[in-house]
Amino acid sequence: MKLYARQQGEGEHLISVHGLFGSQENLGAINRQLAEKFRVHGLDVRNHGRSPHDEAMDYSVMAADIIEYLDDQQIEKAHFLGHSMGGKVVMEVALAYPERVKKLAVMDIAPVHYQVRRHDDVFSGLFAVDLKNMQKRADADHALRQHVEELAVRSFLLKNLYRNDEGGYSWRMNLEAIHHHYLNILAGHSAEGSFEGEVLFLKGGDSDYIQAEHRGEVLRCFPKANMREIADTGHWLHAEKPELVARTLLRFLEA
Repeated sequence: MKLYARQQGEGEHLISVHGLFGSQENLGAINRQLAEKFRVHGLDVRNHGRSPHDEAMDYSVMAADIIEYLDDQQIEKAHFLGHSMGGKVVMEVALAYPERVKKLAVMDIAPVHYQVRRHDDVFSGLFAVDLKNMQKRADADHALRQHVEELAVRSFLLKNLYRNDEGGYSWRMNLEAIHHHYLNILAGHSAEGSFEGEVLFLKGGDSDYIQAEHRGEVLRCFPKANMREIADTGHWLHAEKPELVARTLLRFLEA
């Protein structure tokens, strides 16, 4: 599994991992600011963005993909940053391969099994898009709008749409595999033990992804974890307050 990556900046290596339905472009604003101090590797995880598609998808194999990337790049140890699903991926890396991790930053996700299915409307909307008969991108937005009301969410999802070699439209993401393995994405980590290094959790102040009841599992897995809340932001805190989030991450990573 050879992951696509965009590299920028100089300094210590920092691996940046996006969330569900996304790509490295979604963390672009944060990555550019972090690249002023670090060598940032923005990765597309399997079945997302420009990385290869594969039938298997869980946190164990996604963490192994990142270790393969580190080995290919001859990176012995790096800092890690992940948002949402990407946060779970980098937590799995830290728990399964602690010797490869310097510091770990996790944005708005906890190391727990989430019971609530938050994306059923999104899947319904994406599967409603008739790629074979699409004439223009607006056709996809119209189909999505029947299931997903928020324009920002539709715009985010439609970043996956591209013109293929036949002149038609395709998804960059492997929608079928993501849907098939959705319960694996909701699941918690599979690696045992704990990571004894420094960890920062950034919580969107208005988001419910990290809750008080998660504190015990957070500290069990990451005894040195610190939590910072970014006020007046939701799950997409890095997009809503990119400068504040970048400053907070830099203070943590450079300390």
